[in-house]
Amino acid sequence: MFLTIAPNSHPKTWESSNLHLFPLPSKIKTNPSIIIPKAYNSEDNNSTKSTAGKIKRMVLTQQGRTKLNILPDREFYAFPRFVTHVDDRFISNLTNLYRKCLRPEFEILDLMSSWVSHLPQEVKYKKVVGHGLNAQELAKNPKLDYFFVKDLNEDEKLEFENCSFDAVLCTVSVQYLQQPEKVFTEVFRILRPGGVFIVSFSNRLFYDKAISAWRDSTGYGRVQLVVQYFQCIKGFTEPEVIRKLPSNDDQENKSPLSKIMQLIGLLSASSDPFYAVIAYRNFKPVHE
Repeated sequence: MFLTIAPNSHPKTWESSNLHLFPLPSKIKTNPSIIIPKAYNSEDNNSTKSTAGKIKRMVLTQQGRTKLNILPDREFYAFPRFVTHVDDRFISNLTNLYRKCLRPEFEILDLMSSWVSHLPQEVKYKKVVGHGLNAQELAKNPKLDYFFVKDLNEDEKLEFENCSFDAVLCTVSVQYLQQPEKVFTEVFRILRPGGVFIVSFSNRLFYDKAISAWRDSTGYGRVQLVVQYFQCIKGFTEPEVIRKLPSNDDQENKSPLSKIMQLIGLLSASSDPFYAVIAYRNFKPVHE
């Protein structure tokens, strides 16, 4: 079995000789129940062994992980969608957050990404690796140096060495994870000490592909759900929550064209709410 990581310099002219194939290590054996596998719950009772990054408790019930559409996610995302799933105000808030939290020397993993990463245009990061389920979308993303395709609902393992990244991003996609606890512990493992994990989302979703616990919740409840994902992993700092909700002024400031599009159903009646939950591995660094 191989993981394919492709350079993004000339996505339209890739040749097979440009691809780099890396053998995957053996998969972790998983249990279909919510019992934590050995990889996440070591039987080693050695008191000197660190428990950082381990799952302290499961957040979701088995019912909470279910989806209405039970077809494999790879089939659902087989065709590219070159659209933005949130409005301009959400994107502006997210880009400003990245501008504040991410430094040019960072190596970044954009988890569950697509054809755009919403990173600041003026910043060139040391390395940006993209992950997603549609290779055509990822190949169009100008910010990515490399990308790989993998269904995290089939196998949560991220094929990177420990402490590989300074930041991991997950934008408007956390609602589709059926084993978020295991994905978050993998993110912890590949983050360097002081590394940041930024999870952002709104109220938009593919309803039949979102998990039950997300579909049946509210904006506040979804924020608390992501907070619990962080809190269930030993070693993440206390999560920081950012909320920017639409105001009444948003409706008054819409252009006439926007109001017409709204009336015929082509535009949401209000701006998308912006939520972000942020935590760090071990500690929050102080940058001068």
